[in-house]
Amino acid sequence: MLYSFPYKLGADRISYTAWQQVNGLQAAGADVRVFSGSICRPVHPGVIVESTLQWGKLRMPYRLLGGQRTLQLHDYIVARKVKELAGEIDIVHTWPSAARRTIETAKNLGIPTVLERCNSHTRYGYEVVQKECERLGVRLPASDTSAYNAETLRIEEEEFRLADRLLCPSDFVLQTFLDKGFARDRLARHAYGFDGKDYFPASDYQPNQAGLRMLFVGSCAVRKGVHYALEAWLKSPAHEKGTFTIAGEFLPEYAEKLAPMLSHPSVRVLGHRTDVPELMRNHDILVLPSVEEGFPLVCMEAFGSGCVPVVSEVCVGICAHMKNSLIHRVGDVEALTQHLTLLDKDRALLQRLRLAGLKERSTLTWEAAGVKLLDAYRETIAMCSPSKMWSVAAENLSGIEERR
Repeated sequence: MLYSFPYKLGADRISYTAWQQVNGLQAAGADVRVFSGSICRPVHPGVIVESTLQWGKLRMPYRLLGGQRTLQLHDYIVARKVKELAGEIDIVHTWPSAARRTIETAKNLGIPTVLERCNSHTRYGYEVVQKECERLGVRLPASDTSAYNAETLRIEEEEFRLADRLLCPSDFVLQTFLDKGFARDRLARHAYGFDGKDYFPASDYQPNQAGLRMLFVGSCAVRKGVHYALEAWLKSPAHEKGTFTIAGEFLPEYAEKLAPMLSHPSVRVLGHRTDVPELMRNHDILVLPSVEEGFPLVCMEAFGSGCVPVVSEVCVGICAHMKNSLIHRVGDVEALTQHLTLLDKDRALLQRLRLAGLKERSTLTWEAAGVKLLDAYRETIAMCSPSKMWSVAAENLSGIEERR
């Protein structure tokens, strides 16, 4: 398969996700060829990787051409590579805003295509975050990925139309596309994961009887609902003896709006951290009251670390209410307050949810995610390929199955 990623493979956030996907696919038995804007860390030795925007130590800065032009250049280069490699490719995997030419070229050659949807439908995401910002009185900078951008929306909706299938990592993402009129068979459900070498439970963990230890990890943005977490925390008696630790960078205007709550003695704001696995091992619960979400990687990492997720309904399908997590409706501060109070008082429930999450560790790793993604490829090839091409692809996939 050919994997097209326009950013720095192996860097933070989606770049880390893409890096893990590539390695997971290789571990599952796929033959992977990657074209990435640049490479920040080595991939599995069996993966063939080429940079489209880096030559030796020389890397084209994204600001030189502007973000959108740089993405288009990557797309143009990969589209040409698809032509050159047409006889060797069973499926093409693309990422948003840098896929149109690549998808069109693959379709002309009869090669199935999938488009990664690391977030909800773009139009939905813009609308719901803008509504929440207006409610709070917070303005997003134009550079924020959640800020409305007509050009990005136009490009991505065109990509949605062209791709054979959209890869949806969560039930929430899938539902936002169904709500926009997409047929269910055009939406492939897969998953992300966590790295078990970094995220593992503390061997001596005991619920802190002195007070509940709550953690938030990630970008402290309006879409992540940090304001709801703070409001619920200070309404719950859990804050009287417990601590709420926030690991992430705030948008300045957002932090200013939340300043009275952030200054409470029970709240600790750490800023960006590189010791997240250790933080998770030393906290009882992870809070994520998101308004909009793609796939909450931190929930996978929390399960792997023995930290119980307390999340909004956008995490349904990843988290299960009263089984391994507690789930509230988006914006329901009263329900979130009740959940925090419940876990503060009922440490037996906290421990039961924690153990249930740990029991699922092996099914939530990046290796497991690689198998699911390979299955989504197989399903897509079966749906989209002409019979002649399918016979070749099936032969290749049967070889992969034997290696698995």
